[in-house]
Amino acid sequence: MRKIAVIYSGHASHFRTFHEPKYAQFIDKLIYFPDFAETNLSPYDVLIVPSQLNSNLLLQNAKKIRDFADEGKTVIAFGPQPWQWLPNQNWEERTTNFWWWIEENADSGLRVQNAQQPFFEYITLEDCTWHQHGVFWPPAHATTLVSTIDGGSVLYIDEQSTKGTWIITTLDPDYHFGSYFMPATERFLDGMFQWISKGDITKKILEHC
Repeated sequence: MRKIAVIYSGHASHFRTFHEPKYAQFIDKLIYFPDFAETNLSPYDVLIVPSQLNSNLLLQNAKKIRDFADEGKTVIAFGPQPWQWLPNQNWEERTTNFWWWIEENADSGLRVQNAQQPFFEYITLEDCTWHQHGVFWPPAHATTLVSTIDGGSVLYIDEQSTKGTWIITTLDPDYHFGSYFMPATERFLDGMFQWISKGDITKKILEHC
């Protein structure tokens, strides 16, 4: 299995999510964010960058995260990203509709893209559905897995902008599970940890196995 490290802010939602036994079993290292700059990342294959992190610390440590990816490793970034630190980042802020599901003919606006990708062996569209905080417009070489109706990317994989793999999503399951609401986020995390710990990340990898 891949060795997974998680940046840890110490706030309540992170504490609950990353100490939950069924997720903690996959985590090799919780790295308290103020200590991140001095932490050796070489033992790890995957780095999870949660939502709700301190923006100043995030920007200060952006190069270290990118350097980790450039060793051929995987970075997973959760949540809205109004700060410029992701490779080829093109973020669009949008108003969040928290109550779409009570509207007549309710439609979350989310759509599956590239359904053949291994991600969907672990996670369904319903598992990705609560609300969205914005979208990315990723580079053409990226593989979008979940999009909005107008084509904005809610979750995508980028294997070409750096020497590593970036799994980037506007979704924030770590916050909602850790805050005890949005049942879909638990299903998302159940599948996510299975996928990133031992699954194939992309179809391209499958084709070369």
